[in-house]
Amino acid sequence: MHGRGSPQEIRRLAAEFDDAIERRDVESALSYLADDCTIELLGIALQGKEGARRWLRWLYAHLGEVKFEPLTIMVEGTTFFEEFVVVARLADGSEVRSRQAEVLEYRGEKIISLRIYFDRLDFAAAVAGGPLGRAVVGRLVRESLKGLV
Repeated sequence: MHGRGSPQEIRRLAAEFDDAIERRDVESALSYLADDCTIELLGIALQGKEGARRWLRWLYAHLGEVKFEPLTIMVEGTTFFEEFVVVARLADGSEVRSRQAEVLEYRGEKIISLRIYFDRLDFAAAVAGGPLGRAVVGRLVRESLKGLV
């Protein structure tokens, strides 16, 4: 039996949350979050369900169809960690793949903290519009790697 708060239950809840996001079902996705949740990404902390709603609007404004491909999942206590690949289709029909990680912290069956980690330049390169935007981002990526590769 997989009880409340067990690693199996946390995995199930996290998978259902991801499924709601993939379906673009904002209300269902929000139902997995505590009213006082915090979402952190790109150095920004969004508070509560209104912050979560802003995050989802931002996500859907940049990415069309979204799928998550899990790579590594770990559960320790009430903390869920996942490394995954976001596979998304942009408005122009092109496909984008971005390797990311997330940490979910639970209180009961609700997410109280969601932290998302990804390469900002990788994401910018994927969604940059037009030749000038892609050229600028490409130059930033090359400059950031100087001396490393």
